[in-house]
Amino acid sequence: MALLGDLGLTLGRWTGRPGVRVEKDSGDPAVARVREAAAAADWATVREVLEARPESENRVELLWAAGDAAGVEQWIPRVIEAEPEAPLPKLVAGIRHISWGWEARTAARASQVSREQFDVFHARLRKAEEWLYEAAEREPGWTSPWYGLQVTGRGLQVGQETARRRFEATVRRHPHHLEAHQQQLQQVCDKWGGSHEEMHAFARDSAFDAPGGTLLGQLVAVAHIEEWLSLDSGPDAAYIRRPEVRTSLNEAAAHSYRHPDFVRRGGWNQVLNTFAMAFSLAGDRTGAQECFRATEGRVTEFPWYYLDGSDPAAAYRKQRSSAGR
Repeated sequence: MALLGDLGLTLGRWTGRPGVRVEKDSGDPAVARVREAAAAADWATVREVLEARPESENRVELLWAAGDAAGVEQWIPRVIEAEPEAPLPKLVAGIRHISWGWEARTAARASQVSREQFDVFHARLRKAEEWLYEAAEREPGWTSPWYGLQVTGRGLQVGQETARRRFEATVRRHPHHLEAHQQQLQQVCDKWGGSHEEMHAFARDSAFDAPGGTLLGQLVAVAHIEEWLSLDSGPDAAYIRRPEVRTSLNEAAAHSYRHPDFVRRGGWNQVLNTFAMAFSLAGDRTGAQECFRATEGRVTEFPWYYLDGSDPAAAYRKQRSSAGR
């Protein structure tokens, strides 16, 4: 993805107060192109865009753009039939079946999802696993099939040991893969069968074992947000406003987006949005203002939908105002 410049320089230049807009993707023009091609059943263009982005440069966002397009499940089997040995159509089919599966399940709480919805959800995820394993077998060096299997594994509740093996398979191929670490962080959350202690340890170890300037510092902020979400009103604010939480956030920020080696690429804007939310909840106005300046009104749905599922931009504006921006 495009290198957009040094964060410190941008912070120093910015003087205005931008409008607010929700970004559906990183701004990479290839994302819109592959999404439109997938919706139009234009496999030639989908393949061209995906093949132009090697696995070493992380093409997860492009794959999700293709996989989220309605109707892919109808035409991709014909491509697989025509190219039975090709791994890329199988990879796209696997990602599409994940997205299609969650469409059936919806984002509702488990207690509000019907047995029939769960049956469809699980069937589609199991089919996704078939395609992803076949893609991984044909291209052993690829990261994306294993990342996809992390997602299906959580939905199918494969258990912590299997989930960990899938995560390890992903990071053996791409040690600082942000999305793989995000998935594993969710896997070790209390709500998915882990614990707060395991979650925080994983976040800290992943962030600080990585070189300075990587995006993995986000994990520390996400872990604090996750624990905050798990608490009732009152205890939640008491937790996230603890001095040690602020210290933890600032240490992660120093190793991530404040580091001189940080560059704006990939998921950089989601990282800054996440720290903006964490700092604002923690009452660290200086840290929050810094992040809100850097995002310049570009809102990512995660993590703001935790505060307002129907209007992430409204949650961003509210917290930005509270931080004095």
